[in-house]
Amino acid sequence: MKILVTGAAGFIGFHLVKRLAGRGDEVYGFDNVNDYYDPELKYARLAETGVEKSAVEYGREAESSVFPNYRFIKLNLEDREGIAELFKKEKFDAVCNLAAQAGVRYSLVNPYAYIDSNISGFTNILEASRHNAVGHLVYASSSSVYGLNERMPFSARDNVDHPVSLYAASKKSNELMAHAYSHLFKLPVTGLRFFTVYGPFGRPDMALFIFTRAIIENRPIDVYNFGDMKRDFTYIDDIVEGVVRVIDRPAAGNPEWSGVSPDPETSAAPYKIYNIGNNSPVKLLDFIESIEEALGKKAVKNLLEMQPGDVHATWADSGGLARDFDYRPATGVKDGVKKFIDWYIKFYGVIL
Repeated sequence: MKILVTGAAGFIGFHLVKRLAGRGDEVYGFDNVNDYYDPELKYARLAETGVEKSAVEYGREAESSVFPNYRFIKLNLEDREGIAELFKKEKFDAVCNLAAQAGVRYSLVNPYAYIDSNISGFTNILEASRHNAVGHLVYASSSSVYGLNERMPFSARDNVDHPVSLYAASKKSNELMAHAYSHLFKLPVTGLRFFTVYGPFGRPDMALFIFTRAIIENRPIDVYNFGDMKRDFTYIDDIVEGVVRVIDRPAAGNPEWSGVSPDPETSAAPYKIYNIGNNSPVKLLDFIESIEEALGKKAVKNLLEMQPGDVHATWADSGGLARDFDYRPATGVKDGVKKFIDWYIKFYGVIL
């Protein structure tokens, strides 16, 4: 297939590009390589896929020196004309939209970045997909949509009308927008609610990266809600495996769906929502202990109250993916953390 991956210089997008190009798909990636976090890490990811920093220029296509079936272009989600032109020219079979303004806490200080990228930008993807007969649009949602919901594990059939951050609200909006386009234009769309993804080349604003760097540098780590938190940490290889399986099978309508008793997970339209997580929440303090074991160093913990926009726990009910795609994550937290730290030490030349 010819597949577009947006956010191709991002954490998940980079790993997905490698997987798809490695299996022989014709892959096209775009990313705006913004400075939300260190762009040099994004350029390092691109270099791993054969796209050198010197070749990255806005609106200019770059070919990979590693994968002959991979091309990359620097582009903004908000660039309506640029995206329309790209879709018209390339005629993608499938699109995986991972590009977005990420981060819960950043949405408290820069809300317009989320409206521009996650709302306006996603509209551009939807419009381009429906006007160019894209066979399947897969897009990133987030576990953050569950907001104030306290029923565990989180089910894709649960109500998600009480977000606690603008980031979460923008992801919920994406799900609503995607359903509207699926209903109106019969566009097959699948939304994936990601649960705390981690692993090599991970984001520097995520807990694993922050904790690892601080412990190595002998600085205290901030532990919110006094450590009384749980997260459904999901290793990147398990995430990519699930995403690839979903891309390969376009969403179809549920013939048993009823507006009298509506199922939020499906629709009469070709629309699906899935949780994609490890289905095994880990206590934050146990997660920190795994980092300490892998580094051979103890953390100095600065225990703090809960942050605004944060939630006490996440726990994915990934039964839908297991049922429809035989999806079963295989990487435990200790193994996953060790793989991340091995990468971190090598990438940054750390001597412990």
